[in-house]
Amino acid sequence: MIPDTQPAVLELGHGISCIDTLQVRPGLACCYLIERQGELAFIEAGTAVGVPALLQLLADRGYEREQVRYVIPTHVHLDHAGGAGLLMQELPAATLVVHPRGARHMIDPGKLIAGATAVYGADAMQAMYGQILPVPAARVLEAPEGLELALGDSSLKFIDTPGHARHHFCVWDAHSAGMFTGDTFGLSYRELDGPWGAFLMPTTTPVQFDPQAWEDSLQRMLALQPERMYLTHYAMVESVPKLAEDLRAGLRRYVAIAEAAPASKRHQALREALAADAIEQLRLAGSAMDEKQIRQIIQFDIELNAQGLGVWLDRH
Repeated sequence: MIPDTQPAVLELGHGISCIDTLQVRPGLACCYLIERQGELAFIEAGTAVGVPALLQLLADRGYEREQVRYVIPTHVHLDHAGGAGLLMQELPAATLVVHPRGARHMIDPGKLIAGATAVYGADAMQAMYGQILPVPAARVLEAPEGLELALGDSSLKFIDTPGHARHHFCVWDAHSAGMFTGDTFGLSYRELDGPWGAFLMPTTTPVQFDPQAWEDSLQRMLALQPERMYLTHYAMVESVPKLAEDLRAGLRRYVAIAEAAPASKRHQALREALAADAIEQLRLAGSAMDEKQIRQIIQFDIELNAQGLGVWLDRH
């Protein structure tokens, strides 16, 4: 399936472009193209549905596909890695760099496909993610804690960051003093920005939410003193110390919401409590946005967050 619209592209400086991956709605998910002295890397692969637009962007900018050295999904959830197989098929010189816990799922994505189909159903799964292709094992590089890869005149360093998922790393780019955070620095949609700055909320998508591991990951990320965070959902945010405290507070509220959820109609109760929490936090920040509009922006994530907290409760 080829998208019927071209993605929005934001130029963020430091050779970094943010590209909408055209999932569900504009401004929901993105990937990043890094250019350093003619060498390129994609951080995140998006879904197969968005891959043609990524390839067209390379062509529009006069890049050869052979210039792409790396495709780097921060973890193997399909909004981040679903398009990796198709993208790698079209980039003959690229290496797929993936967390050691996620590598086998890129080589054989059968379990990813089955899991997502169970959540969304086969038709919605196909419409949202398209065809999920395997990546040959010889083209997959596992990135353990501390690995550094050269890119032009800079390097990318990999930080193991469980909490959202055990197969999650973040990517430190000293050149921009920024970190590509996948989902470990939460969600922050630009439509919800205001005079107070960015609004940020956790993402507890099934099935590996771990609040203590997440807190530990945040401490290790902040130890590098990043000046900016490049979120997959969505784009760049600054004011990092403030947002880190907002995220910590959000994680504590999510745990309390989960633990207080009634046994009867638990999922519905979690979903409503999480939406109410987001609305309350926006009101406290000074947002006058219509409640219906807020719910429309966050409804996709609220559903997944409620599912993830349910899995966490069952596990504990």
